[in-house]
Amino acid sequence: MQTKQNRPSKQSGFTLAETLVSIMIMGLVFGGTLMTYTRGEQRAEWSGYSLAAQSLCTKTMEQFHAVLWDTQVIPTNNGTLSIPLTSTAILDIPVAGTNVVWATNNATITSFVGAGPSYYEMIVINTTWALHGRVFTNTLVTYRAPDQ
Repeated sequence: MQTKQNRPSKQSGFTLAETLVSIMIMGLVFGGTLMTYTRGEQRAEWSGYSLAAQSLCTKTMEQFHAVLWDTQVIPTNNGTLSIPLTSTAILDIPVAGTNVVWATNNATITSFVGAGPSYYEMIVINTTWALHGRVFTNTLVTYRAPDQ
């Protein structure tokens, strides 16, 4: 014979409302996790593209640094004028099929004359590239003097 103490309670277990609330909470947690993962993937992709664009910017700047600029000869030999100011190249990112990303380099050279016979140039390189319909620009600026 069962006593009142040993009988199963009619209120044991979860109600439908409690189950639905717990499923909703789990859905929110899972959705937040997926959103965070997706946002992190987008930022990592942007960082890779930006680093590749900066590398292209640096490559163009090194071309300007490598040419001869000699003011001790007549006429003055300034090799920076022989480098094209606008160029187009593919970003150095993994390419599979048609996901090629093109970038455009625009160089601006501004010449200055200092006190005495000192000359120098300011070289600005802008690398423009696109990702998901938005356009981004990496900029690199340096100053250059003759024979350097």
